[in-house]
Amino acid sequence: MSDPHDHLRDDPSLGPLVDEHGELALDPHDDPFERLVVAIVRQQVSMDAAAAIRERLFDAVDVTPEGIAAADSEVLREAGLSSQKTDYVRNVAEAFREHGYDHDYFAELSDDDVRAELTAITGVGGWTADMFLLFALGREDVFPVGDLGIRKGMEELFGEDTTRAEMRDLAADRWQPYRSYASLYVWRAYEG
Repeated sequence: MSDPHDHLRDDPSLGPLVDEHGELALDPHDDPFERLVVAIVRQQVSMDAAAAIRERLFDAVDVTPEGIAAADSEVLREAGLSSQKTDYVRNVAEAFREHGYDHDYFAELSDDDVRAELTAITGVGGWTADMFLLFALGREDVFPVGDLGIRKGMEELFGEDTTRAEMRDLAADRWQPYRSYASLYVWRAYEG
């Protein structure tokens, strides 16, 4: 298989971004549970708000399945989680404890099977599952068109009238099997 950066350098839209930003890497997170909790914290809030909540949460509790399960709900809410997100992180903790989720568990599953497994947990939707595939597992061919930054970056690269379906098709036609790496550069296009 070719090098993802060489593949993307050949693309007229992403090539300049690869040259500008260098070879961006996918680094799987050491702790998949922690990374999934962070994805839930980041749901539908600004990056600044998410960073503040993350910091308070990690200061307040041990962010492990056992630590979240044992934490008082009020402590989780004081860290900045809504009542709904408090339920979501508890659901994730329960699923990790029940199924023994870890890197080895997910290693043999396809991206679609990982999505199906995770989205069966109340509070984990498609966007959250995609963030998990990208940042917890380091999967190479994920294109999270549900992400606002991805959509804005695609609009920056291909025009504001580009639909989500067109974004998916463009990514598949031009960047597969390295759409995760392409995502890193599309985010950079959005960030400006």
